[in-house]
This record gives sequence, C-alpha cells and structure tokens, in this order.
Amino acid sequence: MPPVFVGWLSPAVAPMLAALTGLAVTARAAEPLASFSTEKEAQGHCPGGLVVWLDRATKVYYFRGQQKYGSTQSGGYVCRDEAKRTGIKESRSSQ
Repeated sequence: MPPVFVGWLSPAVAPMLAALTGLAVTARAAEPLASFSTEKEAQGHCPGGLVVWLDRATKVYYFRGQQKYGSTQSGGYVCRDEAKRTGIKESRSSQ
C-alpha cells in the first residue's frame, strides 16, 4: 500500500504496515541448491549425508535404486537435507 494511504488507517495499524514494508526490503534470498554431476562430488559436499538425484524439471528427488535415479535429462546429485530445506519433494514411487 502506498504511504499516502497510511493516514486513512488507524494509528495502531500504520506502524505495523510500515514494519511489514521494511521486512520485504531486508528479506534474504534463499541460497541456491548445490547440484553435482557425479555422486562422488555430491558426497564430498555433504559428508555423512544422503545423496539423492534431483529432477530439476519436476522438482522431485529420487533415491538410489529408484528407476529415475541418475537418469533424467535435467537432473543432478544433491544432498537430501538441502533439497528438503529448499522445499523439494521426495518421490512417492518406490521404484
């Protein structure tokens, strides 16, 4: 809402609106997800973590043993914990 309309709001609402506007300016962009062309590179990035295959086109990740693991055209190996943190979903299929 433009500042010109703040005068129309109750005195209690105007400071809250100003605070929310400031939050939008200071919000940090999410860090990009590190993706690797080999499992070994990904494992080096997330030692002790589980490496999964991310299909970037569908934003779904697959586990080793599943049919699409390592085989989609627009994919790469990533750390599962990092993928989950960025909102990428696990494959629902067991194959």
